[in-house]
Amino acid sequence: MSVQILPQFRLARPRDLKEASALLAGDPEARVLAGGTDLLANLRDGLLAPSTLVDLGAIEELAAIAGDGSGIRIGARVTLARLAADARIAILYPAIAQAAASVAGPAHRSVATVGGNLCLGTRCVFYNQSEWWRRANRYCLKYRGEVCHVAPQGNSCQAAYSGDLAPALLALGAEAEIADAGGSRRIALSDLYVEDGAAHLALRAGEIVAAVHVPPARLRSGYRKARARGAIDFPLAGVAAALRVEAGRLASLRVALTGTNSRPFVLDGTAEWIGKALDPTALASAVGKLVQHQVRPLRTTVTAANYRRQVAAALAQRLVRELSA
Repeated sequence: MSVQILPQFRLARPRDLKEASALLAGDPEARVLAGGTDLLANLRDGLLAPSTLVDLGAIEELAAIAGDGSGIRIGARVTLARLAADARIAILYPAIAQAAASVAGPAHRSVATVGGNLCLGTRCVFYNQSEWWRRANRYCLKYRGEVCHVAPQGNSCQAAYSGDLAPALLALGAEAEIADAGGSRRIALSDLYVEDGAAHLALRAGEIVAAVHVPPARLRSGYRKARARGAIDFPLAGVAAALRVEAGRLASLRVALTGTNSRPFVLDGTAEWIGKALDPTALASAVGKLVQHQVRPLRTTVTAANYRRQVAAALAQRLVRELSA
């Protein structure tokens, strides 16, 4: 059995976001370190060999959960365990608490962070392997190869995004706060992602996801996922939904998905139900059909693609029906 040895790197501990951004902007090979639950596994597998790890552990402003009149701000260094246990989040934004609680196991959640889960790398059964395995299979398009083994006739990487928090936040209309050496800006969270398995984040050099802003909660929300095991595993498919009912009519509905495409995304086509008398069964059936047409599961896991398509649709139907009741 081969011994997994971490590559050589320099560890930098900036005191603030400006310094952290400057370090990243000045070194294209540098990577951010927060909880490290995904990063360290990738280092051991030889998928990354950064020259510098920029440790955000000393930047206190990233570790706060703060509420105000415009909703709530969740810092990127907030751990998933803390997020799942926060009483305000559980009451106002159940989908966020449920998504955070569903990630990996308790030990992982105690150190894994909001920013890390949002920026989680895309995954594929041909990519997330040991070095000797990937070398024996002639690598892949995402790493040193020329062909995507999932879709060899195409010219793009099909690795799937598998973060759990993103769909919950997308369903709730969240924004991402992006910081660099010059300050910060806010963007719709959906604009953080690109449908590209090899480069799925729309961050410029030196930019860091500093926080997410969630608008005031007047919604029923939830998150459900399917995975090969009842704990630890990434989602084969994950679905979040947020809706509001007023006087027996559907006032708003957003459904978001993860685990099936190279980015998390908000389901199109739900707006046609807004303003109509609420019929939970009919609504759930319609959402299930929309999901089946819009998800793109491919052979990125050991589970059949069509199974994941069916599971995503079933999860969405059950969740929408439950929230509509």
